[in-house]
Amino acid sequence: MVDFGIVDFGIYTGRRVLITGHTGFKGSWLAAWLHSLGARVTGYALDPYSEKDNFALSGIGAKIENDIRADVRDRKALHEAFARHRPEIVFHLAAQPLVRLSYERPVETYEVNVMGTVNVLEELRQCPSAKVAVMVTSDKCYENRERWWGYREEDALGGYDPYSSSKGAAEIAIGAWRQSFMNPQRYGQHGKAVASARAGNVIGGGDWALDRIIPDCIRAVESGRPIEIRSPQSVRPWQHVLEPLSGYLTLGAKLWGNPAKYAEAWNFGPAADSAMPVWDVAQMLVEEYGQGKLKDISDVDIDIFKDSPHEAKLLALDTAKARYELGWTPKWNIRTAIAKTVEWYKRYQKEDVHRLCLKQIADYTGRL
Repeated sequence: MVDFGIVDFGIYTGRRVLITGHTGFKGSWLAAWLHSLGARVTGYALDPYSEKDNFALSGIGAKIENDIRADVRDRKALHEAFARHRPEIVFHLAAQPLVRLSYERPVETYEVNVMGTVNVLEELRQCPSAKVAVMVTSDKCYENRERWWGYREEDALGGYDPYSSSKGAAEIAIGAWRQSFMNPQRYGQHGKAVASARAGNVIGGGDWALDRIIPDCIRAVESGRPIEIRSPQSVRPWQHVLEPLSGYLTLGAKLWGNPAKYAEAWNFGPAADSAMPVWDVAQMLVEEYGQGKLKDISDVDIDIFKDSPHEAKLLALDTAKARYELGWTPKWNIRTAIAKTVEWYKRYQKEDVHRLCLKQIADYTGRL
């Protein structure tokens, strides 16, 4: 029996678990963690972003029970996956995850983030075996007023840019399906529990996405170029990828044990002192890595920056609800998160990446 603090993670052993977006950064780490817990994991996603992604290098696709390559916008393929593999627990992570890309592809962003979520909700509703679902959105689902105190789960949803607003819309859809078709007060009739999870900026090994500070830093360091910082004073709640994943797993376990009580929205963010400017985070990475040099390009007077799309300067989450009601709390501060992230990037070219991931999971849980 495996447990995590006061939450029993043994419920995942032998369970049929479906992860949408398992080839992505967070999805690949979640697949590795669930596989290590003995879950029968089915992944449903598009191909990974690059051959250097954590999913590709860890080989987790060959280790889990089923590795399906398909789009959440494809209702037929999604229905076949649910019907054939009969998941008991679902973690929905598939998304278009980039703010700046959402300006280039706004319609696609809405199709994936909103209608993709609706498609998963419909399959959950109609699949007899599906009992629990954790629908992952984003901290950017909130109407951001650039305030210093953290947003709580009952705060207004919104979003300035297409990505953020698509996540707010996804949360509204999740709430509508939960109240209309999988209402916690009528759990005895439908037997399903659906919750949403909102996490802040996540860092960790194996992320190579564009326009993210850690991958940008690593690419620059590996190529011997200066690390160009576009928005040095933008403040974000930084956390290692294992932090929100532990929250998702905790929430899934709680839903399994008491479905009517926990079918709500939940924030998973770091401690307050882990919310800091982009420049400071990049400087910590350089110090931990032992090489690299930062370059502030926020005042560069060329068209690409004068016409840059809007990006939030300040965003923080209030995680009191998860702390007091789920018993979940972040374990690693920002320095530890950066140290573990740098450890992955310094070792991925010469070590077994799957073992490296399992080692970091063991470090996080305190178990070998």
